[in-house]
Amino acid sequence: METLKEEIQKKIAKRTIKITGAEAVIKCLLAEGVDLAYGYPGGAIMPVYDEIYKYQDQFHHVLTRHEQGAIHAAQGFARVTGKVGMVFATSGPGATNLVTGIADAQIDSTPLVCITGQVGSHLLGSDAFQETDIIGISTPVTKWNYQITKASEIPEVIAKAFYIAKTGRPGPVLIDITKDAQFGELDFSYKKCEKVRSYRAVPKLNIEKVKEAAELINAAKKPFIVWGQGVILGGAEQDFKNFIEKTNIPSACTGLGLSALETTHPLHVGMVGMHGNYAPNVLTNSCDVLIAIGMRFDDRVTGNLATYAKQAKVIHFDIDPAEIDKNVKTDIAVIADVKESLTKIMKYVNKAEHKEWMQEFHKLYDVEHKTVIYDQLNPTKDGLTMGEVLGGINKETNGDAIIVSDVGQHQMFAWRYADFNKTRSNVTSGGLGTMGFALPASIGAKMGAPDREVVAIIGDGGYQMTCNELGTILQTKAAVKIVVLNNSYLGMVRQWQELFFDKRYASTEMISPNFVKLAEAYDIEAVRVSKREDLASAIKTMMASKEAFFLEVVIEQEDNVFPMIPTGASVSDIRLS
Repeated sequence: METLKEEIQKKIAKRTIKITGAEAVIKCLLAEGVDLAYGYPGGAIMPVYDEIYKYQDQFHHVLTRHEQGAIHAAQGFARVTGKVGMVFATSGPGATNLVTGIADAQIDSTPLVCITGQVGSHLLGSDAFQETDIIGISTPVTKWNYQITKASEIPEVIAKAFYIAKTGRPGPVLIDITKDAQFGELDFSYKKCEKVRSYRAVPKLNIEKVKEAAELINAAKKPFIVWGQGVILGGAEQDFKNFIEKTNIPSACTGLGLSALETTHPLHVGMVGMHGNYAPNVLTNSCDVLIAIGMRFDDRVTGNLATYAKQAKVIHFDIDPAEIDKNVKTDIAVIADVKESLTKIMKYVNKAEHKEWMQEFHKLYDVEHKTVIYDQLNPTKDGLTMGEVLGGINKETNGDAIIVSDVGQHQMFAWRYADFNKTRSNVTSGGLGTMGFALPASIGAKMGAPDREVVAIIGDGGYQMTCNELGTILQTKAAVKIVVLNNSYLGMVRQWQELFFDKRYASTEMISPNFVKLAEAYDIEAVRVSKREDLASAIKTMMASKEAFFLEVVIEQEDNVFPMIPTGASVSDIRLS
């Protein structure tokens, strides 16, 4: 029988209290374990911000300089912690300024909850000041969205939002709350969501498919694994490592899969894709069994689908049934949580050796090293290369830093040349390719992992899209290390213009401000390097700093990233120059 004390505690737990909808929002977030959010206030969300002020001893809000900065910061936080990132914005332009980041989070499977304010419910549809149909706008790029018009809806909807955002294949959720719902009162109680009708977060594992996959793997002479971010999202890094070490299968990653396995692991044969490594791209069309784990066969990975791995049997491990057969026809699909799948298959796969097959990867790696990699890391030309900058950062960080890359040539160089020894160390905009991502995302990453070094690798073009977030660094003292690789061009576009448009550099040359003075205006120590003899000491000084630091490196203007698979070409037609 229950004691009197236990009976009283249960009654207290069930007791409701009457509060405003705005206060309910904060109480719900605290109940979900959220104590940090990014955002920008405005009229329609002001009641919630008034409650943030009252709860500031429990709930920390970071004022960014733009709503896009807020959502990218939340993405950076979510990517390094595995937690749900939290964002606030007001109605109209405040809400629409989140859309790029929401779309980015959707395609890269980043868990976010975005709460936007909205005009009063009696004004909906009237084109009131700063009214925008953010539900209609965000529907294609959210995992789920909902508009709250009554205060009483807030606890249940927020609980559902967090459950959907973080379970299964993660993604962004948006809740739009009318102003009268924020002011309205409700009898508050909160219960975390544990299931949603018609939504199955994790498909049930079919053990027969696991056995079929194991049988095919055991019979393979030239098996090849391509893994993606799903390994990280599923917390299956060690399970994946156990699997490849038992089977001794050469394994390559997608861009977002980087850091699930340490760069130096002997079975890590590089990265696939448009600017990936030579060996894994070429030998994709030589393997007899292709094992895809937590990846979605993006077009940048596959090249021409008509010629992609047609000789191979394909096994696809994924949590999302929508990815099966979407781009590449699968022979065996194991649809389940990847951690569960990899744990189960260990019982059925044989200990194996594939020495001759692995030797083919080593031979092609030697070709790439002699023709591309060595020249990047040990250049003889006067101009600095992006590869040698990344090599210098590796020496100072030993591959333990979180690398946050923007979008462009520098991103590809970061993926190819940065060393990753720890999981959740590669933060980038993969599927959407959002320029301006890295600076705000690095702020969120540093707040999510304050004990780790966070280095943002950014091009001069992308940097100028969100460099206003230096103000957020000034206010928060986030000790991020900012490296701008400046070639005075929109480098990736310029490379394509050089190779495929007869060097017609249309609107890609860029005149930039004095980046050092700009950083110093925000009280950030800054250095500019243009000579090779100054590079190592500048990187050393940057990494030794306990505060934010800005380093601009002037790069050879026509330094291209190779290898490269031209658009529409087969992965085996990858170019080394």
